[in-house]
Amino acid sequence: MIEVAGLTKLYGEFAALDDVSFSVPQGEILAFLGPNGAGKSTTMKILTGYISPTSGTATIGGLDVTSHSIEVRRRIGYLPETTPLYYDMQVNEFLAFTARLRKIPRDLREGRMGWVAEICDLEPFWKKPIGVLSRGQKQRVGFAAAIMHDPEVLILDEPTAGLDPNQIIDIRALIRSFAQRKTIILSTHILQEVKALATKVVIINEGRTVADSDVPELSTRFGDLEKAFRELTVGASVPVPAGVEDGDSSDG
Repeated sequence: MIEVAGLTKLYGEFAALDDVSFSVPQGEILAFLGPNGAGKSTTMKILTGYISPTSGTATIGGLDVTSHSIEVRRRIGYLPETTPLYYDMQVNEFLAFTARLRKIPRDLREGRMGWVAEICDLEPFWKKPIGVLSRGQKQRVGFAAAIMHDPEVLILDEPTAGLDPNQIIDIRALIRSFAQRKTIILSTHILQEVKALATKVVIINEGRTVADSDVPELSTRFGDLEKAFRELTVGASVPVPAGVEDGDSSDG
């Protein structure tokens, strides 16, 4: 479903990505790991059509993300770390707006909005302004917007960053509920989240791929996932403690 081959992104002489390659089969959850500045967010921005690579290719469902950008965007749902929401709009108004942007036919919009409201448990604050919601509630609204068009692929950048333990459980349950019928890329600093959700892990460090493996295989080879992450990212400019969330809001 997702194929990345030789992906490189240069900013002047600086290589944010250097020959990154990996694939994600349909129906799998890929955990995309790396220290701050490793190139995670750059990769996600390329996959979602926000920026173009300097060289290499990335395809989703057989479509090149650069030459078929609009078609690719129709197939993906994207939840960036900082969720883009209009705080002065009510939840129902924002999702109605999202449905129109996604060109969902008028006769199907009400049913689709009811579907995301149920899945994301939005009924308790359905008519509240987004600006008054907690961070966890805002994340659920962002998730609802990302799945409004029932995409084939979900790309989630730090979806549980800054949430309390109960909110983390809720968001993980949402992700898990989509696992069998969606292809998901999940960027996270929380290694427990990888163990709980992912079937495959790719680790990048300083713009290069340093691991591409099934989660159990990587854990077995290094003894555990935390040790694998530490050993493979030695020398990173900003190491991330295993299992600790680190607000990677910059180009990760």
